[in-house]
Amino acid sequence: MLFDAFKIRDIVFKNRIAVSPMCQYSSVDGFANDWHLVHLGSRAVGGAALVMTEAAAVEARGRISPQDLGLWKDEHVPFLKKITDFIKGQNAVPGIQLAHAGRKASVTRPWDGDSPLGEAGGGWQAAAPSAVRFGAGSQVPYALTLEEISAIPGLFAAAAGRALAAGFQVVELHAAHGYLLHEFLSPVANKRADAYGGEFKNRARLALETARAVRKVWPAGFPLFMRISATDWLGDGAWDIAQSVELARALKNEGVDLVDCSSGAIAPDVAIPAGPGFQVPFAERIRREAGIPTGAVGFIVSPEQAETIVRTGQADLVLLGREYLRDPYWALHAAPRLHVKVPPPPQYLRAL
Repeated sequence: MLFDAFKIRDIVFKNRIAVSPMCQYSSVDGFANDWHLVHLGSRAVGGAALVMTEAAAVEARGRISPQDLGLWKDEHVPFLKKITDFIKGQNAVPGIQLAHAGRKASVTRPWDGDSPLGEAGGGWQAAAPSAVRFGAGSQVPYALTLEEISAIPGLFAAAAGRALAAGFQVVELHAAHGYLLHEFLSPVANKRADAYGGEFKNRARLALETARAVRKVWPAGFPLFMRISATDWLGDGAWDIAQSVELARALKNEGVDLVDCSSGAIAPDVAIPAGPGFQVPFAERIRREAGIPTGAVGFIVSPEQAETIVRTGQADLVLLGREYLRDPYWALHAAPRLHVKVPPPPQYLRAL
């Protein structure tokens, strides 16, 4: 079943394998370049049905690092169109993840230390639901005003319009990993006492408003995903799987087609029982209780493991990250292990 086709709206995925969004920290001023073309294009050549870009910031201050990909201006579109054309040419679907880093913005790349960047070092002031910093060494963000919050769905919608112009067929909204939309969802980061804080419906308001705004500009025939952290792994008083199920039900009503189920990263140094498939139960529960398709992600390594996830109804798609960094041709290598014939691109037939 891992190699069965899967249809969402008008888009048919040739199998259930997706390349998970993975930050490359290789842009200048948000622009994609040859690195992104080769990185994403090779995964399309390698047999994945859906190839997702890394998080693309919907405004400049929404980047994690100065080297993040962006889609906040029209000038970003042409090179991305070159990438989507290539991906489509490999019979794969191009997808883009739209994001805002919130209080986790303005830091150096991981291999440069993942350290806060002050304005003198090319950084900027981070914005968040509340003036609560991510960790002990992080900058203290300023709390967004109601007027600024009201503009955020429009930033995502404008970026979605550019994504359409660039040829993408799937948009995923990033509401996970401690970034802005997740910060509003989680009581750990959201200490507001107005219409965007406190009880669940207020904390979920921005995520739902953003989905609604994007769905209005995103074609009716194209899928809309949202990635969430299904739990903060912090127990009572934090975001958890029960709230994620409730959110998924509401997202379904707003035209979201699939919930991509990750977890954690709202706070540093949290004890997470990470291991093979450790987040799959979240995808299974949301799929069952909210009645919405889900994607499973996190330490999905072997073809047999991925097949079991799909065959047993735990998720509709499997998203691979690290394994696709290790092996761009993972899907082509998985097929014979599952006794499925998937021919490589004709340019590579001599290797058979």
